[in-house]
Order: sequence, then C-alpha cells, then structure tokens
Amino acid sequence: MTASPSSRTPQQALAALLARYTPEKLLLVGASELPALSAFHGAHPQCRVATAPAAALPAELAAQRFDLALLVDCLEHLSKRDGLQLLGGIRNLNASRVAVLVDLQAADWRETDFFALAMQASEQFQREGQTLHLFTYDLLDYKQVPDWLNAKFWANPENFGKYWW
Repeated sequence: MTASPSSRTPQQALAALLARYTPEKLLLVGASELPALSAFHGAHPQCRVATAPAAALPAELAAQRFDLALLVDCLEHLSKRDGLQLLGGIRNLNASRVAVLVDLQAADWRETDFFALAMQASEQFQREGQTLHLFTYDLLDYKQVPDWLNAKFWANPENFGKYWW
C-alpha cells in the first residue's frame, strides 16, 4: 500500500468505527484491553462485549453472531494458517463487519492476504518504527450492484418484474 500514514491514532480509528456502527454485540479477539472499546462501552452500556484470546474461538463464542468483530494484537501471535482460519471463520460465520488492526511485519502477512478475504485497507499508522494497518470488511459494502442489473439490459424490458418463471 502506498498510502501515507493516517493523522489519527489507531485508537481514534477504532473509536470512529465503533461510533459508526454502534454494535449491540461485539467480539474482541486478541487484545486484553482496548481504550477505545472501554470508552465506547462506558457510553453504550447496553453493548455486550465478548472477548477471546488470540486462538481459535471457544465453542460458546463460535456459535454466536456479532454485529462487529475486532481483531487487535491477534494475528501477530498465530501461525498464518491458524490466522486465516480464524479470520475467515469469523467473517463467514460470526460477524458481517470485521476490523483487523495488525502489524504486517510481525504477523508475516501481506496486504494481498487481506484482499483475498475481501477486506479493504482502511488506514495505516506509524509509531516508533512500527507500522500498523487497519483492514475492514462490511458485508453490505462487499459487492456493489452491477449497473447492468436493471430493465434496460433485458431482452424484453417491458416484462421486467412482471413474470417469474
């Protein structure tokens, strides 16, 4: 990624994500404590926060659905295979919105690994020689409706929406 570092801090970016989505159920994987999440939870006490260590999700969490999943200080502590399984499983089964804050050098990941999981590079942060990247996934923004999907491009546009066969 050739983008310049963000003027925000990682905590400010995570706080903005939390404010944007205001989840009712949130999954935090990896980090034991997150100041942005603590502030959000203080302002929104109805939000239920589930935490898990940087490992495969426990059975009781793997069976739940969350509004937002945050993976912070997580992929750096897993093998790439385990990280891909964890991230892909959360994205497919547990949350329709996912945010990952990761140090690509420490995790031995590349940006293309996240792009392969349909994630977008949102921001990058630099501090004391370390570069953190924020990748996000939102199922609602995953695929845009193609411009050809309308009556104009049908063989018989007058029949668009009338017949179902």
